Amino acid sequence: MTLPKDCDIKDPKLAELGKRRIEWASREMPVVGQIRERFTREKPLKGIRISGCLHITSETANLALTLKEGGASLILCASNPLSTQDDVAAALVTEYGIPTNAIKGEDGKTYYRHVLTALDHKPQLTIDDGADLVSTLHTKRSELLSSVIGGTEETTTGVIRLRSLERARGLKYPIIAVNDAQTKYLFDNRYGTGQSTIDGITRSTNILWAGKKVVVCGYGWCGHGIALRAKGLGSGVIVTEVEPVRALEAVMDGYQVMPLLEAAKIGDIFITVAGNKNVIDKPHLELMKDGAILANSGHFNVEINIPALESLAKSKRRIRPFVDEYSLINGRKLYLLGEGRLINLVAAEGHPASVMDMSFSNQALCLEYLLKNKGKLEARVYPVPEEIDKKVAELKLKSMGISIDRLSLGQEKYLSSWEEGT
Repeated sequence: MTLPKDCDIKDPKLAELGKRRIEWASREMPVVGQIRERFTREKPLKGIRISGCLHITSETANLALTLKEGGASLILCASNPLSTQDDVAAALVTEYGIPTNAIKGEDGKTYYRHVLTALDHKPQLTIDDGADLVSTLHTKRSELLSSVIGGTEETTTGVIRLRSLERARGLKYPIIAVNDAQTKYLFDNRYGTGQSTIDGITRSTNILWAGKKVVVCGYGWCGHGIALRAKGLGSGVIVTEVEPVRALEAVMDGYQVMPLLEAAKIGDIFITVAGNKNVIDKPHLELMKDGAILANSGHFNVEINIPALESLAKSKRRIRPFVDEYSLINGRKLYLLGEGRLINLVAAEGHPASVMDMSFSNQALCLEYLLKNKGKLEARVYPVPEEIDKKVAELKLKSMGISIDRLSLGQEKYLSSWEEGT
């Protein structure tokens, strides 16, 4: 099969399997399904060009289908070289006609070529997962910026980058931080990252978690979820942090908290979810015991200082899929998972569809919101509108068959007044 010029995938023959996986994921994404039904009727994105740089998974495919049904002209590329599900990418191209550029294991040159292909679409809306699309648009394809109406960003890391760009007065169009929606971070980050990270490490190593000392580097919502799941499997959990409030919260949640230089001496498994560079650095690596496992679930492969690890090693070999054994000069062996990239997508399937249902519902509704408010928003990073956040929660509860109470008129009046007291 000859693919269109704006498509680059591993193997079109994988499409049938990908289609079945997309259909399976859709069963766990009822809110996206409801939005798709409305978008099919109303076509709120009719004629709008959208470029998306996202993890190409079965859940992402359901978002893409929703945007297409809404009338959008859509193109996709991967947001990480190792997170693509090749069968899903094949299905998107051959079964659903959505141009996709993503191959699991692609090198850095191919990765950015795919990003540039997505930008060749001359987007009016952008969807990003880590801000590589937006940063490339602002640096290498800035001539396209004038036609961009707005965009959305899915991740903690991406929001950090975009807020930095905004502070530098370099951001040229409004972007909604989907990551900061309550229906995103309380569920996707906590329950999704927690479960999928443990899944990825388990699949790649087949370790027994019970009895292990697990060091979680970073106690944001992703760290919350990982610590909770590791504890539930019988691990002793140690949290390392730089923020005092988060460190205090980890203590109150029942975890040991200590500097990473102390934890490095006793940990069996180290998991980074801090969204920063060199969280695990050379001094930590030098203290780790023989057999320590290193995994990252942050967006970029910079949280573990891999060049430092390479400098300490006399040899390296691939001992299992996604497990690299580094033999150090002093005889110790350290094990890096997934080349330091996000292990939940490298070695597993990423977040369960049920939590991505809420995250991608926010994406779809925020893109619609940006169009409705074209020309009214400044070039800055915005929170998800409260009405969208609540709407997603309401639809999710409804899909689960759960109803909740409502305030009476008297209660609403009480909450909006100041006169009534003791």
